[in-house]
Amino acid sequence: MKENVVLIGMMGCGKTTVGGLLARAMGFSFVDTDQYIEAALGRSIPELFAREGEDFFRAQELAAARELAGRKGLVVACGGGLPTRRDSIACLKRSGTVVFLRRDPGEIFDHVSMGGRPLGQQGREAFLERYAGREPIYLEWADRVVDVQPTPAETARGILEVLNT
Repeated sequence: MKENVVLIGMMGCGKTTVGGLLARAMGFSFVDTDQYIEAALGRSIPELFAREGEDFFRAQELAAARELAGRKGLVVACGGGLPTRRDSIACLKRSGTVVFLRRDPGEIFDHVSMGGRPLGQQGREAFLERYAGREPIYLEWADRVVDVQPTPAETARGILEVLNT
C-alpha cells in the first residue's frame, strides 16, 4: 500500500464518515478536502461558490490536493468534484491508494440532505446526470472500488479488506 488512502466518490456517498472510521482503524490522520479548504479560507463551501464561483473553488481544491499529497499517513476524503480535475487527483493518486466509494446515486439523492451542497441544488435529474458523467472518471482514477455497505463501519472494514489484498 502507498503512503495515504484517498477516498473518491459522489457527494453524499459517505467519504467523510467512512474516512474518519478508516483513519482511526489504520492509525492515520483524517482530512476532508472541503473542510480543509473551509478552515484555510474561513468560509463555507456554499459561500465560496456563491461569492467566488466554482473556478475559484477548484483552484483552492488543487492547492489543497498538492499540500495533502506531500504528507504521509493520511486518509483523505475528496470533494465529489475533485477527481474531475486531472491536476488535483493526479497528485493525490501519486501519494496514495485511491478508493472509489460507490453508492447508487438515486439512493444518495433520496436519503442524503443536499442542503449545503451547491452542486446538489439542481434537483434529482441533474444529480443523476452529474453522477453519470463522473462515474467513469471515478473508475479511471480508482485503484480499488468498494460498494457502500449498510453501515459506515461495514464500509470501512470493506476498504481495509481490499487494501490488505
